[in-house]
Amino acid sequence: MTSVTDELPLAADFAPATYDDWRKLVDGVLKGAPFEKLVGKTYDGLRIEPIYPRARDAIPIASRPAPAPWQIMQRIDHPDAAAANAQGIHDLENGATGLTLVFAGANGAYGFGIDPTAAAIEKVLDGVFIDAGIAIELQIGPQSRMAAIHLAEYVQRKSISPAACDIRFGLDPIGACAVWGSSPYAWAEIVPAVTGAIKGLAAMGFRGPFAVADGRVIHDAGGSEAQELAFVLAGAVAYLRAIEGAGIALEDARNMVYARLAADADQFLTMAKFRALRLLWSRVEQACGLEPKPLFIAADTAWRMLTRRDPYVNMLRATMATFSAGLAGANSINVLPHTLALGLPDPFARRAARNTQLVLLEESNLAKVSDPAAGSGGIEALTSALCEAAWQLFQETEQAGGAFAALEQNLIQRKVAATRAVREANIARRKEVLTGASEFPNLHEAQVAVLNAKPAELAPYGEAKFKFDGLPPMRLAVPFERLRDRSDEILKVRGTRPRIFLANLGTSADFTARATFAKSFFEVGGIEAVDTEGFTDPATLAKAFKASGAELACLCSQDKVYAAQAAAAAKALQAVGARHIYVAGRAGEQEATLRAAGVNDFIFAGGDALAMLQQAYSLVEQT
Repeated sequence: MTSVTDELPLAADFAPATYDDWRKLVDGVLKGAPFEKLVGKTYDGLRIEPIYPRARDAIPIASRPAPAPWQIMQRIDHPDAAAANAQGIHDLENGATGLTLVFAGANGAYGFGIDPTAAAIEKVLDGVFIDAGIAIELQIGPQSRMAAIHLAEYVQRKSISPAACDIRFGLDPIGACAVWGSSPYAWAEIVPAVTGAIKGLAAMGFRGPFAVADGRVIHDAGGSEAQELAFVLAGAVAYLRAIEGAGIALEDARNMVYARLAADADQFLTMAKFRALRLLWSRVEQACGLEPKPLFIAADTAWRMLTRRDPYVNMLRATMATFSAGLAGANSINVLPHTLALGLPDPFARRAARNTQLVLLEESNLAKVSDPAAGSGGIEALTSALCEAAWQLFQETEQAGGAFAALEQNLIQRKVAATRAVREANIARRKEVLTGASEFPNLHEAQVAVLNAKPAELAPYGEAKFKFDGLPPMRLAVPFERLRDRSDEILKVRGTRPRIFLANLGTSADFTARATFAKSFFEVGGIEAVDTEGFTDPATLAKAFKASGAELACLCSQDKVYAAQAAAAAKALQAVGARHIYVAGRAGEQEATLRAAGVNDFIFAGGDALAMLQQAYSLVEQT
């Protein structure tokens, strides 16, 4: 086998580059600034170094799935059973290899879902050959818990062999209680009901798995990767204990449990999270005296990253999430259509969701290699760090008495709430960016079509005897979307959106950078920016502002131009009725002078954009 130096003899003339060599070059660029500026941090406080050496150890082979295409799951959630049936058949005829039946009231229903009646299930599956190699996954909630039994009875009525069906039944009372923040029953009462259903389904000949530990509960609520992993471990162990306690051998019990994780647009963290779960579950299996084998991991692209504004960007987020989950070994992937946050997706949105997976599998061939990230220094280090952080949280949950007891004590919820608060602060300051929502907005986007459907009506589910804090799902873009909604309402009433006049000072080279920043800053809140060519004369500037019809103004230029012109410009704007004057850039040494001239606020990267925009609305809505 030839080496690199054999093929490229010139390479032998250069000494191998070392970390120390790289560090010397970096220090030269930093010019005395701390190296820590280059180190990132996750919401779990894990370090992300700017460079990593090649990893020595990779995820153990026993924990990896064999190279194989993941199941292309398509979400079926139309409340009308006939329409849902048509969707499912069309999906299977056009590339889907499985159907995710989302029932009303399920954690992942997000406002819609199939009616959980026996008649509806029969109609939804009419003409669907569920024993022909396709996968069926159920997403059910407390009010739709009987859907699993109805489906099993349907299989019996149709004389279909249960063993020939690939059905994941999705039983998850822990996840449901976590989202609702209550339960009519104690865990001691829930266990026999769940294990009884599992034993009954197994006795009928279904091979499962039956119970799912669903990490979306934590992810949807704004939690971190380690918190999601710890919750999945705690839930899976709780179900494993319950099933073994019902008299099922541990070797068989582990095959009855699977996991579901959220995949989002953070490529490296998503890959590390899926890989970490395999290592963590192997450790649980070893602690149980079992020889580790690959856990079935289902992936759903993340709800919290979806935006209502510029929803086509959701396609890009979903592509990255699918790419990451696929490379990290997800066994099935369910892509949320890009318009789901707006309503029930139409055929185009469903097709795009399905084809996202088909292109990655059939054209990019992502499933040809098992765990292609193995040996990558950065991914392996992040995987290992997530394992350690998640295991510690899992141990805390176990010490509290297990997943359900930890929920009753609000142990899990407090940690998620703290992470969510930091995340929301970063969203408000646009440190965590949502393209199209908190950055790079499009005020003139066309309206996106969704289906008109009436959600299924569900009967109440028992009296909430056990109450604790809930973990309801959230979307990160909502605060900025609310501002955009206010802008739309003002447009309807007044015929124009709220406006801000960009008082550009000097030449184009002077103001373009900050004018571009200011335009994006205000338009993410629906405040339309009136751009200008640039001014040097305060009187001309004041006249242009008056003609624009804007009530707010923002000075945009370089600091040296501000020193010469900003005070006079601010006075001129104030004299002709500017209600609030901003400066694009940090205050710096000129703050006192500029405020004395009429400047009210300064906008800059890392500032609280959300609070500033909310304040702006309080000004424009007074008139």
